[in-house]
Amino acid sequence: MLQVSSLQLEAWLAMLVFPMARVLGVVMTAPVFGNRGMPMRIRLMVGLGITLGLAPALPPMPSVPLGSWTGLLMLMQESLVGLAMGFCLRLTFAAIDIMGEVLSLQMGLSFATFFDPMTNAQTGVVGEILALLVSLIFLSLNGHLLVAEALVRSFEWLPVRTTPVHARGWGTLAQAGAFMFGTALMLSLPAAAALLITNLALAVLTRAAPQLNLFAIGFPITLTVGIGVIVVGLEHMTPLLQHLYEEGFELMARVARNLG
Repeated sequence: MLQVSSLQLEAWLAMLVFPMARVLGVVMTAPVFGNRGMPMRIRLMVGLGITLGLAPALPPMPSVPLGSWTGLLMLMQESLVGLAMGFCLRLTFAAIDIMGEVLSLQMGLSFATFFDPMTNAQTGVVGEILALLVSLIFLSLNGHLLVAEALVRSFEWLPVRTTPVHARGWGTLAQAGAFMFGTALMLSLPAAAALLITNLALAVLTRAAPQLNLFAIGFPITLTVGIGVIVVGLEHMTPLLQHLYEEGFELMARVARNLG
């Protein structure tokens, strides 16, 4: 008759629970996986499925009781590591959101907003369209599979352990905010420059002919120029986004290594 001791049961649970804390942290924050339009049960099932596939290939877990204070702290630490890794990839999508907000403001569409379930806030229509576009490109480039691969590699860079993680990793994550704003500025610069030139031309035209109604002719012109620049830039969007995703995955690896 098969007998299972309490020590064996705790070891099996630790082999599953500690990695699942990190996996669920990534699933809750990473793009596409962390979409709030996806039901919570589906996200939990995805995290559990990834964990069941990863657990047999992982090194032995520390022999720490799950109900002890050390076990609870390890669970909290693994959850924070997963949240940090998912947040790294989220920054790349946040750069696109900022780009959309800048273009909406320059095109005069800042008043046209939609409710974004990802952020629980109102976002510009241009930003919403770009967010859907980059999500589709992310899936077409097998980004969801690369997230799973990064999770597997993270247990090599930062194994599950009882010692606290290094503070240098959190500093690396904080410095990544400059990457987000810098990338958003560089992506929106061509369209913003074209719209700035358009607005300057409209200002000169209004100065030369004051009888013209700036609001009647200015909004259609800026809207047309903005949409035209975006359409022209779509041809070059995929390689730029591919490079942006690579930077996001590299940031995930750097944060995991620095935390270790």
